[in-house]
Amino acid sequence: MPINLATPRLILRQWQDSDTVPFIHMCADDDVMRYFPSKLDASEATAFMQRLHDAIEIRGWGLYAVELKATGEFIGFIGLHVHPPEFEIADAPEIGWRLLPQYWHQGYATEGAKAVLKHAFRNLRLDKVISFTASLNTPSERVMQRIGMEKVREFNHPLVPADHPLNRHVLYEVQRSDYLHIPFC
Repeated sequence: MPINLATPRLILRQWQDSDTVPFIHMCADDDVMRYFPSKLDASEATAFMQRLHDAIEIRGWGLYAVELKATGEFIGFIGLHVHPPEFEIADAPEIGWRLLPQYWHQGYATEGAKAVLKHAFRNLRLDKVISFTASLNTPSERVMQRIGMEKVREFNHPLVPADHPLNRHVLYEVQRSDYLHIPFC
């Protein structure tokens, strides 16, 4: 059964029908999708949201919808994602986040990601969590650093054309044994 995670300002929870419209807007936003090869149209975004919902139903965890505690507003997603085995870079669950632009630069991604890592290592007892993004996406890379992850290498993303500016990616990871020694955990 899925569980919610809570931080001082956020609730990370299962997806609800009321998340659909703001999620569609987020997936079509030029700024939000700047570091992805393309934006998603409404049907693609709705199908993606359904996959996120289903993953949480199956595993009990995944990429959670995030709402502000104070208002109940949907602000994006934060959580863990499992890639298919043929995606060789992803040898562990990936932590990720995506927020609507009006909620950027307020520490929400870092706050939510810390809660997800704590849950991943203390409750799910995962051995390792990774994260990766386009090399140009320095804001997400800074979040990875703030939550105690270490850069392990750069790589060319196998699903992004070689001549595309977003092909080059950075890979970060944190081991459970290292995470449990980070002061903020």
